[in-house]
Amino acid sequence: MTPAPLRRVGLVLQPGFPALALAGVLDSLAAVNALQDEACYRADCLSAAGGPVASSSGLQALTQPWALAADWHAVFLLSAEAGPADPLLSAALRAWAAQGAVLAGVDAGAAALAAAGLLDGQRACADWAQLDTLADAYPAVAWAAGLWEIAADGRQLSCAGGTASLDLCCAWLAAQHGERVGQELAQALGLKGLRPRDERQRAGYSEQRGAGSPKLAEALALMEANLAEPLPTEEVARLVGVSRRQLERLFKQHLDTLPSRHYLALRLARAQRLLQQSSQSILQIGLSSGFASGPHFSNAYKAHFGHTPRDERSRRALAWRSGTPTGETS
Repeated sequence: MTPAPLRRVGLVLQPGFPALALAGVLDSLAAVNALQDEACYRADCLSAAGGPVASSSGLQALTQPWALAADWHAVFLLSAEAGPADPLLSAALRAWAAQGAVLAGVDAGAAALAAAGLLDGQRACADWAQLDTLADAYPAVAWAAGLWEIAADGRQLSCAGGTASLDLCCAWLAAQHGERVGQELAQALGLKGLRPRDERQRAGYSEQRGAGSPKLAEALALMEANLAEPLPTEEVARLVGVSRRQLERLFKQHLDTLPSRHYLALRLARAQRLLQQSSQSILQIGLSSGFASGPHFSNAYKAHFGHTPRDERSRRALAWRSGTPTGETS
């Protein structure tokens, strides 16, 4: 039997890259290899100089220099922050584009594509916390607040942070291998289904909960943007421009809770979504939600929800076997 053609995918990791989004891309490529025999995807982690690169949660990924010759089918750029334009990266991106590679920006990775002039006149998205900055820096791009975008010719992709990389990869791979493969891929990844590209991100949460208090809204936005590496309450207060006591009064007045308790609830809610909707390990989910260890995550989760992360996973598996989505009853 003739082996499936190899399609190499480069994953350019910027310092502080989102580990959860990287796992989503890797899991998608590994899963699709088992679902079709038209192509075999192989992923390689890249950086400018090669060597280890640390994620926002401190996880280390070993990379190879992107200058090494390779026939890339696609190149994904993963970044948690829209930093200044990098001339070397821009030149590499233009070269890959000229060679016909698909280019994808994940989380804030679309900023590098925009800096290279590869998104002018196109729709693109990024994590909601970066959108205003990107709109000011790259006004020629139509920045959208949805989860993912794929250009009409399929050559430029972009998505928000978190688990949006799973939705983007499912949509992209379904376009290449058919809707059936896309549906099977979503199921293999433990997703309830592919979320539409224009589903709004959760930016509205902080705006709604902080209505009537710009300082509270700003504090909520800071918390949501730093779930993997939680900020101390004093640091949130400093960045917002109030004292710790003032911040606690705002939270008590508007949300009837303390900042630290609300922050913990946000991180646990994110972890619950990942347990229900992603195929990441329980430890990976705990670390990416800002918990220092597996026992720390499990104890906090049980105290908040009344059951452990492992119980949450078991409920999801039972729901899939019975055909009932998690959280619903027949």
